[in-house]
Amino acid sequence: MIIERQEQVTEAVLEVMRQTRDPRLREIMVSLVTHLHSFIREARLTEEEFRKATAILNEIGKLTSDTHNEAVLMAGSLGVSSLVCLLNNGNDGTTETTQNLLGPFWRLNSPRVEDGGSILRSGTPGDPMFVTFTLVDRAGQPVAGAEVDIWHSSPTGLYENQDPEQADMNLRGKFITDPDGRIRFRSVRPAGYPIPTDGVVGRLLAAQDRHPYRPAHVHCLAFKQGFKTLITQIYADDDPRLESDVQFGVTRATTSHFARHDEPHPDDPAIVCPWYSLDHTLVMEPGVATLPQPPIR
Repeated sequence: MIIERQEQVTEAVLEVMRQTRDPRLREIMVSLVTHLHSFIREARLTEEEFRKATAILNEIGKLTSDTHNEAVLMAGSLGVSSLVCLLNNGNDGTTETTQNLLGPFWRLNSPRVEDGGSILRSGTPGDPMFVTFTLVDRAGQPVAGAEVDIWHSSPTGLYENQDPEQADMNLRGKFITDPDGRIRFRSVRPAGYPIPTDGVVGRLLAAQDRHPYRPAHVHCLAFKQGFKTLITQIYADDDPRLESDVQFGVTRATTSHFARHDEPHPDDPAIVCPWYSLDHTLVMEPGVATLPQPPIR
């Protein structure tokens, strides 16, 4: 089509998109072009703004490395990651779900830890924390034999790949659920932390007068055939930024109480007080068990 007016640009592109052989790709591309062109018209995007936008996309790609994923960071900061998660879980977004964001710090091949063991691999000062996660199916029956990855930040808000003071794989571990669907482990209570702000996302937050903080949380990824891989984060209900998470990830089903204890631990009186306990039930939904692509190595 030879273009005679601006409206015909969309018509011409959609005509080509509708020729895509793969039906799902065709559906996505037709919808993308329709909404993208409508956005450009509604926002009255200028030529200068368009050039800046393409430069930003190029910069996001250049900022992504083995240890940092700017694209994932931006998707979360725009609420896209959370929306995709909630639309694709909990009966296609109609019911509550314990699925949540993968985040940018999951790694493959976390070391195996026995039930009740510690995921501390280097000196990590902080309040002791004892965690029990129980995995069940939609009917409330325990999911035994699931492989469960756990990871979280330190009490200073850093993951081990960000912190030269921490040993490799510190605060990470892989567990197998017992016949009651449970895993138990010892760690230190994590802190909330700011997301990286030295790139595109940081400039966006500054322009919007937004803080860069995530509330304290513990990550969990559970894998077992017959179930959709459970990816979640469990957030501390007393974190002051619970309702203003920069990544829009907090849901009711993934918020839990990190209970403080000021009395000696019943199994080990030598544990320094205060110590914390976290006990939460996670629901695995039926589906195909697949692992996501790790955001970092």
